[in-house]
Amino acid sequence: MKKTLYSFAAASMLMLGCASSKKSSVQLPQYDREGHRGCRGLMPENTIPAMLHALDLNITTLEMDAVITKDSQVILSHEPFFNHHITTLPDGSFVSEKEEKNLNIFKMTYNETQRYDVGLKHHPNFPKQQKIAATKPLLSDVIAQVEAAVKQKGKQPVFYNIETKSNPVTDNLFHPEPEQFVNLLMSVINRAGIADRVIIQSFDFRTLKVLHAKYPKVKTAALIEGVSQRSMERQLEELGFTPTIYSPYFINVTKEMVEEAHKHNMKVVPWTVNDKTAIDKLRELGVDGIISDYPNLF
Repeated sequence: MKKTLYSFAAASMLMLGCASSKKSSVQLPQYDREGHRGCRGLMPENTIPAMLHALDLNITTLEMDAVITKDSQVILSHEPFFNHHITTLPDGSFVSEKEEKNLNIFKMTYNETQRYDVGLKHHPNFPKQQKIAATKPLLSDVIAQVEAAVKQKGKQPVFYNIETKSNPVTDNLFHPEPEQFVNLLMSVINRAGIADRVIIQSFDFRTLKVLHAKYPKVKTAALIEGVSQRSMERQLEELGFTPTIYSPYFINVTKEMVEEAHKHNMKVVPWTVNDKTAIDKLRELGVDGIISDYPNLF
């Protein structure tokens, strides 16, 4: 009898262990409507107002970009510097293209980054974008405010698609090396308790490899830039595992590409689609979602 009880207990522990090692049961939306940088076509990109406004535009996922400050804080920014298209200096003048890369976020503390406005300057490519005072926010603050707004509005919890802005050429110049970058990012995500609703995307496959090795339950997206000279098979071979999502530039999407990705059990979510006709055409090709600067088109 004791032996039987011991066997039952051991089997139970084994089953619990197997269950805990499985990937998160939280599934991606059947059709994923992603607001690019919140809703860049309508509000200042990668800001809290953009994320909150996107919640009212029928999105299922908030897409955003992450960089690292000198004091190891994770903040939202598409570039690891202050882009001249969107930045106003503390004295009220605008940043020039020539000087933008000197405003290196990786060399600034978080408090220093808050001296620069990224919401008041007119963006030449987005005439419908509202102009409001805004700074580059902490990822932790973005998550906290979005989660509170979702609860207050009685909406379904949203996903977060976060891009690691890194490149082998600029390691330790504009950002930390991949493992440190990923650890800092995941520390914020885990503290917020949203890891099962996060996708980490990157053109830099090194960060995705770190994620797969250290945080295997986290969903990943392989970003594919332009017309790749490598086949999908070669890309997956380079990556070393199959990501959750295959994310190509939308112009390059074909029905054959979608079918091949689906054979590999990957969802296809192209970027960045800002035309309703193009969105409809891509849906006809069988994509699993769309990333757009104009989530109002959804």
